[in-house]
Amino acid sequence: MCPECYSNKDRVTPMYGPSDCLSKHTQYICGTCGRCICIEKDARRNLYRWNFPFKSLESAIYYIRTAEYVLKEPCSVYEIKLDKERKAYKIFATKAELVAYLKKDKNKKSNKVPVFQTNKYQEYPGTEVRKLTQDEMISYMIGQKNEPK
Repeated sequence: MCPECYSNKDRVTPMYGPSDCLSKHTQYICGTCGRCICIEKDARRNLYRWNFPFKSLESAIYYIRTAEYVLKEPCSVYEIKLDKERKAYKIFATKAELVAYLKKDKNKKSNKVPVFQTNKYQEYPGTEVRKLTQDEMISYMIGQKNEPK
């Protein structure tokens, strides 16, 4: 597992339309493994991708590093029960943020114990936050196709 971005795959892009995102959005480029993570705010809602619920714990972990980078503090992923059968995973910097989120919608529940957490925030040399060039995006996508599943 990469100590910086917490991924076992250095080309994983869990979002829909990865080539579109990689070519148009600002990326957090992991200084350790080179993995790109979308760090751009949604223009319409003025929120980062990590502010939204994820369908899987794995996807939330793919984005937790961008939350840490923006907030400059460690973060945690919590399981949110949406109803009896559905659940989502959401990133928070503090338990107080989780509690405030749950108070807004009484139908959402959580056992308030992180299912994944980081212990400290750390800067890493070589990390970049920028848009990729077209050549970098193409090379990244080729690397993604060649990565073992």
